[in-house]
Amino acid sequence: MKVLITGGAGFLGLHLARFFKQKGQQITLVDIAPYPESEYKNLGSLLTIDVRDKAKLSRAIKGQDVIVHAAAALPLWSREDIFTTNVNGTKNVLDLALKFGVKRVVYISSTAVYGVPKKHPIVETDPMIGVGAYGESKIEAEAVCHQYLKKGLPVTILRPKTFIGTERLGVFEILFDWIHDGKKIPMIGSGQNHYQLLDVDDLVNAIYLASLSRDKKLNDVFNVAAEKFGTVDSDLRELFNYANSGSRLRPFPAKPIKLALRFFEAVGLSPLYQWVYDTADRDSFASIEKIKKTLHWQPKFSNSQALIKSFAWYQKHYSQIKARGSGVSHTVGWKQGVLGLAKRFM
Repeated sequence: MKVLITGGAGFLGLHLARFFKQKGQQITLVDIAPYPESEYKNLGSLLTIDVRDKAKLSRAIKGQDVIVHAAAALPLWSREDIFTTNVNGTKNVLDLALKFGVKRVVYISSTAVYGVPKKHPIVETDPMIGVGAYGESKIEAEAVCHQYLKKGLPVTILRPKTFIGTERLGVFEILFDWIHDGKKIPMIGSGQNHYQLLDVDDLVNAIYLASLSRDKKLNDVFNVAAEKFGTVDSDLRELFNYANSGSRLRPFPAKPIKLALRFFEAVGLSPLYQWVYDTADRDSFASIEKIKKTLHWQPKFSNSQALIKSFAWYQKHYSQIKARGSGVSHTVGWKQGVLGLAKRFM
C-alpha cells in the first residue's frame, strides 16, 4: 500500500512514518518544514511541499492509495497562515485525492472544534464552536471534508484529544521544564476537573486501522482519546511522583488568571492560547464508544501513563532539547514569555 502523510516532519508525522514503515507500507512524506536527517533515515520519500501549493502536491499524490492528512498550522501561527493551510490546504489534498482515485483519506481534525463544551462526555454530534483561529479553521476544514464525501471520496475524520508521547514538546515542554527544575506548577482552578488526553501511539494505531478499511461506515467522524483518565490533580500527581522533583500543584482562582493570560496572549507575551486556558479548569472528555465499535480500536495508555512516557523521554534527551531553541511546532519547545518570568517565583 502506498501511503502519503502530510505534516510528515511533525510530531505525529514522525510516529506515523515509523509505524507505517514497520507495517511494510511504502511511505511518502510531505511537509513545509525540514526533516531531521537522523530521525528520518530510511523512512520513505521526503518531499518539501507546502499543502497550499497544489501543483507540487499533485505530483506527490498521484499514484497514492491512502492519504493521512495531518498537516496543520498550529495556534501560534498567524491567523492567515492558519486558515490558508488548514482550510485551503485541506481542499487541495481532497481535490487531488478525488482526481487520482485515492482509496481513503484520513483527516486529522481536533476536539478543539467543540470549543468549551457545556456537557460531557462530548459526542460527535455535539455543537462545534471553535475558539480562536485554530478551532475555527478545523471546523471549516471538516466542512470541506463533508463536501468531498458527497462527491464520493472516502474520508475518515478523526478528532483526537490533545495527544502526547515521546518527542512531543510544544506547550508540554513548558510543563516538563518546570517539573525538571522542581517548580510549583500554577493551576487554573482547583485541578479537580477531568481532562482527557491521548497517547500518540494509540492515535497512530487508530489512523492505521482507518487507513486499511474500505468500509463505508468509516466515512464518518470519530473522537479519539484515552479511556482511562483522572482529574488534572490526580494525573499530574502521578507524574510528579515519577519525576521525584519536588513539584506540586499551586491552584489559582480561574477568572483573574484567565483575564491575565488573555491580555498576555494579545500582546504576544504568552504561548498559551485561548482554548488552552479556557478549558484548563473545566471538564474536557469525549466519548470514544463510536470508534471502538466501528473500528474495533482500543486505547492502551491512560492519561498518567502517557504523561510519564513523555516526561521520561524528555528527561533522557534534556540536553539535546535545550540545544534546539524554540519554535512554533510540537517538535520544539515554545518560548515561555511571561511564564518564564513567573517561573522564577515558583
